[in-house]
Amino acid sequence: MLYADDETTTLRAKLDQERDAVLWKLAGLSEEQVRRPMTPSGTSLLGLVKHLASVEYGWLVETFGREVEPLWFDPYTEEDMIAGPDETTAQITDFYARARAAADRVLTELPLDTLGRPSWWDVECSLRWVLVRMTAETARHAGHMDIVRELIDGATGEYEPS
Repeated sequence: MLYADDETTTLRAKLDQERDAVLWKLAGLSEEQVRRPMTPSGTSLLGLVKHLASVEYGWLVETFGREVEPLWFDPYTEEDMIAGPDETTAQITDFYARARAAADRVLTELPLDTLGRPSWWDVECSLRWVLVRMTAETARHAGHMDIVRELIDGATGEYEPS
């Protein structure tokens, strides 16, 4: 990435950087470790990935009238924050990959000034605003994942070491 790219390229590159950090936080851990609740509220690495997939579908896909795959959980009751005992790392990371791909199609096809309306919020918002919102959401949870990962095995950092 050139650090003097146009607005769309810059915003998308930053979102992708945060998305990649989220996946890196799972690397090298066992199934038990990625689903282990590490806070009193039950936060786990895998639960955060499931949540981010759900949020990408909601904000970046549904808001702009695109189809969202059928969910097997209720995101409005925080079921998207918990990795159930029958949900595998592969199932949730594949779900995240599909959500990212669907969101990326929206980001490729629509201009940043396109307006959409989330079903859960009676406010119209631009794709630009939603893209910034989603980047902040992803970065926020990547930070949570950094702390959770450190508690599991001591690994820290914003980006995978090269």
